[in-house]
Amino acid sequence: MAFTEPKEAFPGSIYDVTFGTERTVTFGGEHGLAFHGFEGAAPHLPVIAFEVQDSLPDDWPEAVHDVYAGVSGDPAVWARFCQDELKAQAIALRLLSTHPDREDRPAADAAKTVADVLDAVSVPIIILGSNHVEKDAEVLVAAAEAAKGRKCIIGKAQEKNYRTITAAAMANDHLLIALSELDINLCKQLNILITQMGYARERIIIDPMCSALGYGLDYTWSVMERIRLAALAQNDAVMQQPMLADVGMYAWKTKEAQAPEAELPRWGSLKQRGIAWEAITAGSMLLTGAELLIMRHPEAVASLQQFIGELSAADER
Repeated sequence: MAFTEPKEAFPGSIYDVTFGTERTVTFGGEHGLAFHGFEGAAPHLPVIAFEVQDSLPDDWPEAVHDVYAGVSGDPAVWARFCQDELKAQAIALRLLSTHPDREDRPAADAAKTVADVLDAVSVPIIILGSNHVEKDAEVLVAAAEAAKGRKCIIGKAQEKNYRTITAAAMANDHLLIALSELDINLCKQLNILITQMGYARERIIIDPMCSALGYGLDYTWSVMERIRLAALAQNDAVMQQPMLADVGMYAWKTKEAQAPEAELPRWGSLKQRGIAWEAITAGSMLLTGAELLIMRHPEAVASLQQFIGELSAADER
């Protein structure tokens, strides 16, 4: 008896999103689960953005610091390095210094940083605040205005500040990240609130909130899986946006990526541990449906790109 491969067809699909102007990148657009090309078309590969911060990071392990030694003091130079030397598809500029508990830099400084980075590179840019609700509402407005005409992705809009950030995205023709905290109902509610302001749901990127391997990854996985099944199996138009996984910031603050070899010699090379932690976390996010990832270490990115290539090749067979 011949074997018939089981296949499931879904009534829904994921919106595809294009950002950038001089160079553009498109992600999303799937008609099936991640890398299930045998069940539905997946016209675009996932996109990886290299993270750049607006001030010298003081909480990054040496394994990551060493990669950017000599360029991390200037975000424009750093971004150019990622574009030219690391062949980045996109840059994620995190305006961390604006956080009140860090340097509390004003919105005008953030706008200048954004302008400098945009002048330095041609790849698409993701502009991220410091994740301080009140300060981001101010900073991201100035950043969106400084980036007008470049069709960036800005965020993250949350329940307490989405009105201001959404208005800035609409006024300056940017795409928008909607951040909810690991809850499918909160995710759907925020998408509805944003679209009620007149913002097109096709221009939203869902950030269900990431987590690292060993630190709640299974729960993150289940939430992202439910979001994706709502979009595909239930054909819920409110949930059919592509998903973001902000991997680097979570993977590199884990004990496994930070604990010295002298303290835990059985864990092996600290550098390789951190790279593996970021790559495995990112790979897990891919398999549950993330199409846009933000990462830090180029070796972890290379591993993930190889993984994407192997999965895509398997899809084509």
